[in-house]
Amino acid sequence: MSKKDSGCAVIILTYLNEKNRPYSAQDVFGNLQKQHGLGKTAVVKAMEQLAQDGKIREKVYGKQKIYFADQSQFADVSDADLKEMDCRITELSSKVQTVSQDCRQLDAELKELNSSLTTAEMTSQIQELKAECEGYKERLNKIRSATNHVTPEEREKVYKERCLFVKEWKKRKRLASDMMGAILEGYPKSKKQFLEEVGVETDEDHKVAIPNI
Repeated sequence: MSKKDSGCAVIILTYLNEKNRPYSAQDVFGNLQKQHGLGKTAVVKAMEQLAQDGKIREKVYGKQKIYFADQSQFADVSDADLKEMDCRITELSSKVQTVSQDCRQLDAELKELNSSLTTAEMTSQIQELKAECEGYKERLNKIRSATNHVTPEEREKVYKERCLFVKEWKKRKRLASDMMGAILEGYPKSKKQFLEEVGVETDEDHKVAIPNI
């Protein structure tokens, strides 16, 4: 076995003895590859060699091989010891759950604090808002002090005149369109040529449209 393979075997043997639970070669590769940079082929080869050397145990289930630590190296555990271990596991699991919950709460508080403005940022924003308010006040004072305000009556008069002019615009455009239609029935040329000859300019030529009222 090469020095590299030997190092890989030591890592795997230590891991299996420490965890003392069954693993496939794929499991061991997935658990150790990131930390130790072990290749899958090297892991499979090392585990098979460790099993052949009797340092770990191997069980075959169909097409899958399961490896686990040699149990003979561990002292026998009584039922009382197992019960104590179970109680300890339950206690530690409860502590882990509590700590995890505390971590989640602290993480949420940290995110909230990170998303909040600092004192300097809040001071700067307040100054900007004050300056913006002063600008609005100045504009409002100018509007209030102006002498050319439009009265409601004047506004209503302008609106009615606009409606009248728009209706007249529509009426005249419709009349002009009807007249051109009648002329074009006996006109030998196109509508465009007719408009050019008589010098008629359309709304489209000036890129305007009848507004809605």
